[in-house]
Amino acid sequence: MATLDSKTGVLVEKPTNVRWQVFIAIFILCSINYVDRAVISVLMPAIQSDLGFSPEMVGVILSAFFWGYVLMQIPCGWLCDKIQPGKVIVGTGVLWGVFQIITGFITSSSLFIAIRALLGISEAPIYPAGGKLQSVWLTKNERGKGSALLDSGSAVGNAIGAPLCAVFVAFLDGWRGALMAAGVLTILVVLACKPLMSHTPENSPRCNEAEREYLRKAFEEEDAESLSAMQAETGNTSTGSTLSKYMTSRSFWSLCLGFGAYDSFWYGLMTWGALYLHATHGLDIKGLGWAIFVIYMVGVVGEIVGGTLTDKWRKNSADSNKIMRRLFPVLGICIAIPMYLLSAATDVYIAVAFLSVAMFFEKWCGCLYWSLPALCTDRKHSGAVGGAMNMFGNLGGAIVPIVVGLIVGATGSYYWALMLFVALAVALGVLPALINYNKKIGME
Repeated sequence: MATLDSKTGVLVEKPTNVRWQVFIAIFILCSINYVDRAVISVLMPAIQSDLGFSPEMVGVILSAFFWGYVLMQIPCGWLCDKIQPGKVIVGTGVLWGVFQIITGFITSSSLFIAIRALLGISEAPIYPAGGKLQSVWLTKNERGKGSALLDSGSAVGNAIGAPLCAVFVAFLDGWRGALMAAGVLTILVVLACKPLMSHTPENSPRCNEAEREYLRKAFEEEDAESLSAMQAETGNTSTGSTLSKYMTSRSFWSLCLGFGAYDSFWYGLMTWGALYLHATHGLDIKGLGWAIFVIYMVGVVGEIVGGTLTDKWRKNSADSNKIMRRLFPVLGICIAIPMYLLSAATDVYIAVAFLSVAMFFEKWCGCLYWSLPALCTDRKHSGAVGGAMNMFGNLGGAIVPIVVGLIVGATGSYYWALMLFVALAVALGVLPALINYNKKIGME
């Protein structure tokens, strides 16, 4: 579509918005990714009863996913820097569905562990690839909204995973049919998103020249300030030099450790939130269903609103550094306060309200974190940095649920577990305030 330029009287082609179609597809894929993760927890009581797994074995099976997932974060990030990230998502996305279908046929604990680890490996590229796609499709002033679409899929997937799983069980006669149906649904969704995910702005048939030029100009300006540009000028472009710059960067470690605190909070709440509401407020399965749905959908709103507002503030500000360094600590406090007040909540509706407020600001932080690999690093290295960040996050995510269980078991209450969440909220807000947002990592 062309519009008439009022100054020149010349018809000017209006840029298409294919980049936002790509990120709507990413949102859908991340949602189905988290549905895949949610179904095993919902179905595990039936699986345990049917196959006679001990509680210890159930713990090993549930953790096996993280073995493969954490191990492959940096390799997958590196792969997304070398290969078109959308194609990586499509290829591995089909594998999510295949491994989920295979799980429905398993009868032994050893095979269960192996398939769960393989599922973790196949799902490992989704977030590093999503972070890399921001540097391929979005300008630096659009990445807050883009990362909100990327990360809000995790909340949506958790919100709809349990009821969808219940429908599968009811209509397909048990946990095996439910797992197979989830796998088939995953493959269908991935293939439906393939036409959008398989291209870059340069070769997308949906993208017009005006949108390509809009992105090209923005990337040229961004790349001129990058570590790669500086190394090209000095002639020092070795991998060792680049790695040294990142390993000695305060911004890099603030990013990784801050996201470790963020993901520890997220996975801790995801695994223990329902148990807390059941143990302290007596919610049954039906009550937990509505409570979890409300909490996570409020998080989706926080992510979309937060990403949009952050992009607007950064675009209208002459000092992006000041915006980000102030925003993260404020959001951390806004998460910590309701988690602290939750320890004194005696009414279930008040408890759900506090958890919803905390989730609103926690997912706002999530969208900011997933904008940082593209915002703070060379576009050339954003996939690897996103993988490193996510590795730290999932290490924390694997450890904190165990720590919460030990605290609750030792004290007989959730008070000190909630104080752990308060400390993580402070950390996820304070650590990214140490990043220099005016310079790319390695250029500080």
